[in-house]
Amino acid sequence: MTKFFTYCFDKWWRPVLFFGLTAIIMVLCEFTNEPKLQDYSFLLFLLGFLGLIISTVFQLVKRHWRFAILTTIIIGISIVAFLFYSIALFWKDQSMPDKYADNLKIPTNVKINEPLEYTQPTNIADTDFYIYSSLQPGLYQYAFGTKRIDKGKIYLKAFEITQNDPLSVDRLKENSTISVCNSTDSLVSFQMDKGNSDFGRPFTIYEGDWGKPYAARFELWFIPDKGGEERKLIEKNYIIEGWQR
Repeated sequence: MTKFFTYCFDKWWRPVLFFGLTAIIMVLCEFTNEPKLQDYSFLLFLLGFLGLIISTVFQLVKRHWRFAILTTIIIGISIVAFLFYSIALFWKDQSMPDKYADNLKIPTNVKINEPLEYTQPTNIADTDFYIYSSLQPGLYQYAFGTKRIDKGKIYLKAFEITQNDPLSVDRLKENSTISVCNSTDSLVSFQMDKGNSDFGRPFTIYEGDWGKPYAARFELWFIPDKGGEERKLIEKNYIIEGWQR
């Protein structure tokens, strides 16, 4: 381990080269429009930046003053460049809205529901689920009511109706998962964790943009804790909008 650490940081240019590669990867991944890939590349970038800091400390300990000053300057330039990069991404997102829903038509031959207001609690009278709009278009919450159900977890899948495109595939399952269990014949309601919200933490639909509604099919799936295949419980159609990033 010591030899590996020395190999990585003894030469000042090695962590600089690694950091440069992580910065290039992060920028390239930004053009993929894959949120998961963007998250991983950003974590890799942070790892490269941490390597620069460790390298600076290592050079100071070794009294390689010139190299320590050089890596410190690189750190400063990188911080300034990252701030400008973040601002540029923000303005790009604002000036280039998502065009996913521009040509989508809302079908008239199927029942489509409107999301309820998040301030509008609903008494669920039978096994059913409801989608709620949150504080911004594209952010949603949901509640599920059921009688007897094994211990397990429920989560949502979403699809645009006319093209059957999966929506927010990388994050929807993780962000909509709720633990459930009801061993009685009484109806019990489950909803997403409240966290710091008055109603519950929202999940996000990324495809589309504000002011561009389209129809989506939401499927509620159940995974039993005791094992076995997951199964679909209910599906309902809703008018939604994508989140404007």
